[in-house]
Amino acid sequence: MNDNTGYPPVEPIVAGLKGCCPRCGKGRLFSGLLNIAPECDNCGLDYSFADAGDGPAVFVILIIGFIVVGLALWMEVTLNPPLWVHFILWVPLTVVLGLGALRLIKGMLVTLQYANKAAEGRLDR
Repeated sequence: MNDNTGYPPVEPIVAGLKGCCPRCGKGRLFSGLLNIAPECDNCGLDYSFADAGDGPAVFVILIIGFIVVGLALWMEVTLNPPLWVHFILWVPLTVVLGLGALRLIKGMLVTLQYANKAAEGRLDR
C-alpha cells in the first residue's frame, strides 16, 4: 500500500492542503469538491485505503464554530444589529468556510493516513 519506490518523498500536510496524491505529490486526490478519487491520475495509487471518517467534520465544526460564534457575539455586543443582519452574514460565511475547511482538512487527514501507514484497528487473536 505505501510503496514509495521511485517517487521522491512528499510532505503529507502540504500535499493534503493542495489536494495532491500522497505518494507522487502530483496527481489529484479529489474527484469533486469533497469526493476522494478512486486512484491517482498520475502514479495510479489506489485510494481505497483512504477513510477519513467523521474526523474532518468534527475539526471543521469546532474550528469554524469557534470563529463564527465569536464574531457573532462580538458584533452583537458592540453593534447590536437586527437579527436579520446576523442571518445574512453568518449563515453564508459558515457554509463557505465550512466547505473550504472540510476539503483542506479531509485532504490533510488522508495524506497523513498514507504517510503514517494508518489502517483500521484489528484485534489480534
